[in-house]
Amino acid sequence: MGRAEAGRARGRGTRRAPKQGGIRRFLTPKKLLGTFFGLCLLGMGGFVVIYLLVPVPSANAQAEMQSNVYKYSDGTILARTGKINREIVGLEQIPKEVQRTFVAAENKSFYQDVGVDIKGTARGLMNTVSGKGKQGGSTITQQYVKNYYLNQDQTITRKLKELVISLKVDRKKDKNEILAGYINTSYYGRGAYGIQAAAQAYYGVDAVRLNVAQGAYLAALLQAPSQYDWAVAGDTGKRLVTERWNYVLDNMVEMKWLDASARSGLKFPVPHEPKAPRGMEGQTGYLVEAADDELARQGVDKADIDAGGWTITLNIDRKRQQQLEKSVDKELESKLDRENNKTDATVQAGATSVDPKTGRVVALYGGTSATKHWISNATRADYQPASTFKPVVLASALENGSKTQDGERIGVNTRYDGTSRRPVVGSDTPFDPQNEDDQDYGWVNVQTAMNKSINSVFAQMVVDVTPAKVKRTALALGIPDGKAFPERPAITLGTMNASTWDMAGVYATLDNHGRKVTPAIVKSASHKDRTVELPDPVGKQAVSRETADTVTHVLQGVVDNGSGFEADTSAYDAAGKTGTSEKNKSAWFAAYTPQLTTVVALFGESTKEGGEQVSLTGTANSGRANGGGFPARIWADYTLGALDGGSDARFDLRIAEPVREEPTMTPSETAPSETPSSEPPSPSEPAEQEPQPPAQTPSESAPQTPEESPPASEPGPGESSSGEPDGGETGGVPSGGVHTPRVGPTR
Repeated sequence: MGRAEAGRARGRGTRRAPKQGGIRRFLTPKKLLGTFFGLCLLGMGGFVVIYLLVPVPSANAQAEMQSNVYKYSDGTILARTGKINREIVGLEQIPKEVQRTFVAAENKSFYQDVGVDIKGTARGLMNTVSGKGKQGGSTITQQYVKNYYLNQDQTITRKLKELVISLKVDRKKDKNEILAGYINTSYYGRGAYGIQAAAQAYYGVDAVRLNVAQGAYLAALLQAPSQYDWAVAGDTGKRLVTERWNYVLDNMVEMKWLDASARSGLKFPVPHEPKAPRGMEGQTGYLVEAADDELARQGVDKADIDAGGWTITLNIDRKRQQQLEKSVDKELESKLDRENNKTDATVQAGATSVDPKTGRVVALYGGTSATKHWISNATRADYQPASTFKPVVLASALENGSKTQDGERIGVNTRYDGTSRRPVVGSDTPFDPQNEDDQDYGWVNVQTAMNKSINSVFAQMVVDVTPAKVKRTALALGIPDGKAFPERPAITLGTMNASTWDMAGVYATLDNHGRKVTPAIVKSASHKDRTVELPDPVGKQAVSRETADTVTHVLQGVVDNGSGFEADTSAYDAAGKTGTSEKNKSAWFAAYTPQLTTVVALFGESTKEGGEQVSLTGTANSGRANGGGFPARIWADYTLGALDGGSDARFDLRIAEPVREEPTMTPSETAPSETPSSEPPSPSEPAEQEPQPPAQTPSESAPQTPEESPPASEPGPGESSSGEPDGGETGGVPSGGVHTPRVGPTR
């Protein structure tokens, strides 16, 4: 080998191997494994930091928002109010097998897991990062956390919070509490949040009455509420929800929560067609308002009610409520021409019906519609109750053992001078009201005076009793106090303000043998945090039984032979009183049977802004709209229907003395005494006479209006200058005024 070749050989032997590239030095298996574990430790450390820093927040506002649910006395839904249609219920109100349908549908490992699904969450994060849409595989706990504490945003931050909070919630809360929260916060479609609203929306029942097949459908809905709603789903949606329904039930069999043989017998429960939300139109708004007002009187702040979450059951009897509405339509609205008749346009009807034994308001009429006429005519107290107050005057006379100016104790057979415009005797305040049509009746007993609503008689009676004592009795019976209730003789004509609700309480108290009845529309009211303790609507004796029963005895005559003859029928035993206020601004009929007390009234309210009180004269082109007309006919039609065509029940009355018959004379045949305080003539004892049919109906009479009458004595504050002409209550009725008692045992 030559020297040159040897040199080249040595050069090759001593040449260094080339160095590896820079990045490859870091890709060794050992370094990669170390990096992976380092990142894991870093991630775990970061997660620990996040876990420590992220608290369990307060519930989001929407999660706790609920509707208030108002129900009829039989439990059927009357209305829901609030922005969110949700009524939170406890698991005890959800059948166990229905609870399990949700676990079978969403998270079979729910009772064993720690609240999160790592794989599902990781998949959801990857989907979010890659823009592939919503995550899947969340546990029930995670979905509950999303609904209750967070929101529906599809962001990495929200998903990390969901993971952390779910772990904490699972540690702090019982599984049943989490399941209840999930079922109550989820959205089911049809505007329904929570299982109670969903049960009503899809099957028309409360959650407690759901069966396993229905529960499986509601659980299946949660995956895609809009797509799976049977009423609007296409063929694909129906197929998918049916498959999902079967999947839920099959899982229940697998979990041994459902017997295989029972599973095979189940049929798909097609839900009901959706219904429009119940609004406040018609009588609904009036009923809801009355319930809210009553709860406010019991100390429930209206702000608490507005916050939602209440289940309020009313005493309203659905059948009787419907009957009252029908009766007003039949006997009044069908006869009005509100579009073309200016008087008809002003007519407002109101009514309150009470069970006298319990005090429960079973029906209420507030007006044509709560969305058209905002003031409830049932509870408004800005009109005078007129002659429906006269029984209170008699009750006070009996209760106080009052005497006439001649020293005779006042009773049903006491005789008074019924001369129109007769000045009262014994009062510092002059008062001489006119009678209807300015008619003179001469000496009549209390029964005849009540039958014909003779103003001059009760004007003297209130003076004999004293206005102060009469007012005390009125307050005890339930008439509200106020500036329009001065202690003056004019109160005998009902010049104070009261509502049909108030007067229903007064007459129900008389009906209930003198035990105080305070009308109550709320049967129960409960919230997840509280239950309202409601007082008993029936209280202590307001007046003695003998007093109340004696007034009832007299008021039977008003229906049998007096101004309330439009309500007379053999289908039931009834007692009542008509009332028509000054200038015919209001017309009333307050009456009762042994089982039902109802007050009906008409109010004249201007259609102009301000709604001032106007005359009802000319209503339905029928002349004076007196209490014995439209109100009495509405009362009679309603009572007949409410009592299912009538009742054999009779008043069980304990009275000191029955009414004695007195001579039958027309006003023109009377010979009024020239000396108001002179002794009345002794009554004769004629044979009993059958009442004659009325010569004309109240609406056919042509009464003299107050404006056409000469002025009376100067009134005091709150008094009528002309008294009360009691529109039509004395005209067109049998003139005898004889009442054949229909009484029970007398002791």
